[in-house]
Amino acid sequence: MPRTCLVVDDSRVVRKVARRILEANGFAVSEAADGQQALESCRASLPDCVLLDWNMPVMDGLTFLKSLRAEFGHDNPPVVFCTTENDMAHIEAAIANGAQEYIMKPFDEDILTSKFAQVGLL
Repeated sequence: MPRTCLVVDDSRVVRKVARRILEANGFAVSEAADGQQALESCRASLPDCVLLDWNMPVMDGLTFLKSLRAEFGHDNPPVVFCTTENDMAHIEAAIANGAQEYIMKPFDEDILTSKFAQVGLL
């Protein structure tokens, strides 16, 4: 049975690119366009991991991460941020609130798969 990954990003293009890379690496992928949709998706069926954008409408990535951790615990599921926010304050806030890794956009297959490997997902 393939591992599942929830890709959370308000950009359809980013979701499509991430889906293509993850499916090529054996993941079953679901998508959400904002943090609220993602939280509802996790409540319905918790994925094995989450690839998460920061800046989204309705609920941003950090708010989603805090809600996810409050409901499901500090380490489950693993969360990898994937965002244009590249300053240390954002990275530190993500890690402090339970993200396992942080990827800068734009990303490619090598970057994504190496970060997933670092957190034990590949």
